[in-house]
Amino acid sequence: MVNIQVNTKDLNLWFGDKHVLKGVNMPVYKNKITALIGPSGCGKSTLLRSFNRMHDMVATCKIKGEILLAGQNIYDPKLDVTKIREKVGMVFQRPNPFPKSIYKNIAYGLMLRGGMSRNAIAEKVEESLKNAWLWDEVKDRLHDSAMNLSGGQQQRLCIARALANDPEVLLLDEPTSALDPQSTAKIEELCLDLKDKVTILIVTHNIAQAGRISDYTAFMYVGDLIEFGETKKVFTTPNSPQTEAYLTGVFG
Repeated sequence: MVNIQVNTKDLNLWFGDKHVLKGVNMPVYKNKITALIGPSGCGKSTLLRSFNRMHDMVATCKIKGEILLAGQNIYDPKLDVTKIREKVGMVFQRPNPFPKSIYKNIAYGLMLRGGMSRNAIAEKVEESLKNAWLWDEVKDRLHDSAMNLSGGQQQRLCIARALANDPEVLLLDEPTSALDPQSTAKIEELCLDLKDKVTILIVTHNIAQAGRISDYTAFMYVGDLIEFGETKKVFTTPNSPQTEAYLTGVFG
């Protein structure tokens, strides 16, 4: 049985007068990879960032509707945003490691949270790097600057940093768009490995990538969720002519 990890209910979002998300209803299934696809400006990254309240920092943003995580609306004003972001981790398009050592990139957030011994933090750093397939490459230079890593390694470090909080959901916003093909393939393989540990929601412009790694696909167009379903079904027999046109390259 497939369980729903997160559920959006009639989600609407505006930036000023611009209606960017229009009544989105979409489940995100536990321990599955869901891909958000669609042309530039369709609202997919806006939707992704809604899942951990990234838009709270935008003064002109207004949101109506619900995003339910474990049955609780994350936009409930009584909830602690920091706690939500621990449960819903985020990795951005371009690798953004802190200008600190590899070790401190992961340990820093754990130290800020408090309540962990130095040994426990060290164990968590190792576990997170192993989960991100980076440990063997960096274990002998943990105190070197993260800025010396390759682009692909930096992105896996950012994934490790997000995993250190033991999130329930991992949001990936075009995580391979700035990477070479070899690094892209490694991130894709990593995602397939990680879905046993965490639910993944990924925005990608790469239709082939969505087809390779996702279990479910959501196609968005001008703020509307046009189609959602199992990736195989969406890619082979889409319900919407718009979905078919996008997948076959008529527009994009």
